[in-house]
Amino acid sequence: MTSAAAPPTSLHRPAVSATHAARASVAASSNRVHLGNLEHLFRSRGAVESSGTAAAPVQPARRRQQAPLLRLPSFFKGAKGDFAVAKEEQVDLSPRLFQPVPPDGPSPRGDIAASWRRLHGEDGWRGLLDPLHPDLRREIVRYGEFVDAAYGAFLSQPDATPGDIAAPVHVPLQDAAYRVTAPLFATSSVSFPPWLALAAPCAAQRTSLVGYVAVCDSPAEVRRMGRRDIVIALRGTCTVLEWAENFRAGLVPATEAVDAAASPVSASDAKVECGFRNLYKTAGDGSPSLSEMVVTEVRRLLKKYEGEEVSITVTGHSLGAALAVLIADELAGPGDAPKPVTVFSFGGPRAGNRAFAERVEARGARVLRVVNANDVVPHLPPRPGGRWYADVGRELRLDSRASPYLRPDADAACCHDLEAYIHLVDGFLSSHCPFRANAKRSILRLLKNQGGNVKQLYISKAMDMRVRLDAGGAVDMPGSPLSRLGAPSNVLKCVH
Repeated sequence: MTSAAAPPTSLHRPAVSATHAARASVAASSNRVHLGNLEHLFRSRGAVESSGTAAAPVQPARRRQQAPLLRLPSFFKGAKGDFAVAKEEQVDLSPRLFQPVPPDGPSPRGDIAASWRRLHGEDGWRGLLDPLHPDLRREIVRYGEFVDAAYGAFLSQPDATPGDIAAPVHVPLQDAAYRVTAPLFATSSVSFPPWLALAAPCAAQRTSLVGYVAVCDSPAEVRRMGRRDIVIALRGTCTVLEWAENFRAGLVPATEAVDAAASPVSASDAKVECGFRNLYKTAGDGSPSLSEMVVTEVRRLLKKYEGEEVSITVTGHSLGAALAVLIADELAGPGDAPKPVTVFSFGGPRAGNRAFAERVEARGARVLRVVNANDVVPHLPPRPGGRWYADVGRELRLDSRASPYLRPDADAACCHDLEAYIHLVDGFLSSHCPFRANAKRSILRLLKNQGGNVKQLYISKAMDMRVRLDAGGAVDMPGSPLSRLGAPSNVLKCVH
């Protein structure tokens, strides 16, 4: 169990040398404004140390209130809960926050061979969520990075197709202990009219790369984790036709048939969102459905590693989170030897009705939903009076207002952003504690994805450290692997 971390020490502005003052005199006006903002902030806290003759303070520019991208519906109001909101005293300008990798490396991973079943929900994560156990935090962050790799694979290869030997799919995995064994594609059941498909062939592509299957093949990591882990990672909505499926919110039967002896819920009772099921079960032109791809590859891996301790972990963001629940339901269902199936989802919408949620849990699949209290997507589709749709599994509730780096009025896109989710998990101690002072995750990617929602103080600090922010929100820094990926014509804005 963790305990509340001590608040960061007060920050002091170092004495300004004559050389620095000379440089400041010829700096660009924008840099003077940024430095003035910092000076004003530090002076207001009584931590400014003067050196020589002080220049007249530059008044901070007034920031116009940013209008939200969308207004939250009435059913969402009042759902934010009681969280420790970030205060000015939590300001941290450590250089480590602006480096791609912390100077002392990533957070150490302890041996979890004896506890991995609890960390993967064997007892419903009892006693591990609030306060958040540090080993569980590392597991959630790691699976979030698997989803981020699914986004990276799609954005770099948006036109990838199943079976394309000439252009094999590359997945930018951050964890070298895992090896990708198969790409995953989802096919939309809807299509553009022929005349529109001819005008925009890329946007009319029905089958798109949506994720991948990977397996841990490092003997040292297998020993550390106490089992061989099979990961299924899925990105969120990125294409026009996927958005079209998202809005098909009617409920349809979850499966054509179900083994009544294995599940107390009948096929007619368990229902899921129409669009999600279409993307999961629709076969492409000459390619199998996402369901067939997943089941075939998982069975192949289980046969290959027969006799070993194996876990199946499904992780996804947004649309990928809903598909992850459908996959877990099928993999945990009757027909195969039972294996632990766990879902770590980020910002996922509701996938089905109460009967479907009960069936998923009855089959033994464990679902942990990571939810930002200010994200509207987990509250969709709505369930007036508790009818129609239902949540599955346990919930780890976060709040973007608790982050000292994000603006408290961060817009809807930021509240749903995958990197914002990972950032919040990395800093979460408990619902009544401030943001973790020793959180090590860099905010470079947060600046890249959501620069307009990061507090001006950190944007200014990034510029002072010569981290370049271009007009498109990309981040570049000497030695940084981060670079902007141009969005192709068939890709809408992927909120990740």
